Amino acid sequence: MQFRTDSKNANELSALGFGCMRFPSSGGRIDIDASERLIVEAVDRGINYLDTAYLYNGNEAALGEIFTRNPGLRQKVYIATKLPVARCEATADFDKYLGRSLERLRTDHVDYYLVHNVTSTTAWNRLRSLGFEQWVSEQKEAGRIGHIGFSYHGPKGDFPVLLDSFDWDFCQIQYNYMNEDYQAGMAGLMAAAERGLPVIVMEPLLGGKLASDLPKEARAALSDAGISDDPVRLALRWIWNHPEVTVVLSGMNTQEQLLQNIETADTALPGSLEDAEIAAVRLAREHIAQSYKIPCTGCGYCLPCPKEVNIPMCFAAYNTSFAHGWYQGMHQYITASGAMVGEARFAGDCVKCGACVAKCPQHIQIPDELASVKRRLQIPSLPALVKLGVKVLSR
Repeated sequence: MQFRTDSKNANELSALGFGCMRFPSSGGRIDIDASERLIVEAVDRGINYLDTAYLYNGNEAALGEIFTRNPGLRQKVYIATKLPVARCEATADFDKYLGRSLERLRTDHVDYYLVHNVTSTTAWNRLRSLGFEQWVSEQKEAGRIGHIGFSYHGPKGDFPVLLDSFDWDFCQIQYNYMNEDYQAGMAGLMAAAERGLPVIVMEPLLGGKLASDLPKEARAALSDAGISDDPVRLALRWIWNHPEVTVVLSGMNTQEQLLQNIETADTALPGSLEDAEIAAVRLAREHIAQSYKIPCTGCGYCLPCPKEVNIPMCFAAYNTSFAHGWYQGMHQYITASGAMVGEARFAGDCVKCGACVAKCPQHIQIPDELASVKRRLQIPSLPALVKLGVKVLSR
């Protein structure tokens, strides 16, 4: 495992971090046994940075259970978890949510604590008005927080302002070869590095868009460069090529993904990306930009929808219809509706309540985009046809 130094406090962090948000699941619940096997093997192979959050349903508790099952494991890793800032309305809420995270994780301290999903300077200033800065100082003094940072999903211009607004220990940004100019982007990465801050990267594969979901034209570009069989490796190597990046988080939920990413991390040193790979990324980027219309990463923050619409899967089907053909997108859309497991919910069921918009870290105007999904994929009488088809098949 390659390690990179936390420039603020000299901790040696694994270049590959384990993003726990996408733990293996079964029947809508985290598969604790499968998750345990992955975490134990990851740590045995050198990964020492585990990222979770208060808002990741059942995630902290699962990690805490894994620590209990494996005495000594907690001492081998750095835990990162996050304060649900949108839920904090008073100073006492800071203690409440940190306390609950510690209880779930079955530990007495968090090594890397983040203000979750900062979207603007306005959001940060509201937190400051509640006494956040003094509270952080007290928690560090008490040993409950090791290092304080924030995860960012806001406009490019606000990011350097936030960097200079507080004595941060680290930051976390969305970064991949499609997002050089999106949110913090390349400029934000450089700004953080110039200030001596370690940078944790999330969404390196853009929610899978840079892996198995590549459009055929992008795959052809990689094929011409001789790397068509491994788009994941290329996407990760592109990020690790930046010396300013400290840790890249990956949500690995199979052993195959884990071993492949560890192998890549071991050799993906800064400046090691070859000219052919750089050229392939450039061409793939152009084709992907033409195919993917909605920048959804599938994080699920927008859920649950009051009308039970599976928003991320609707958007994935819509993007698939451009990247891989209308019929494949339609097939995915019918699956996304939930027709095969219960009563179907389509994009057309959206009532534009707006509950999802404020929660989206990509700032997608979700009701408007669901209307686009409906126009492209929800052919006349589709709900009735799907209902009839399910009835026939269930006989």
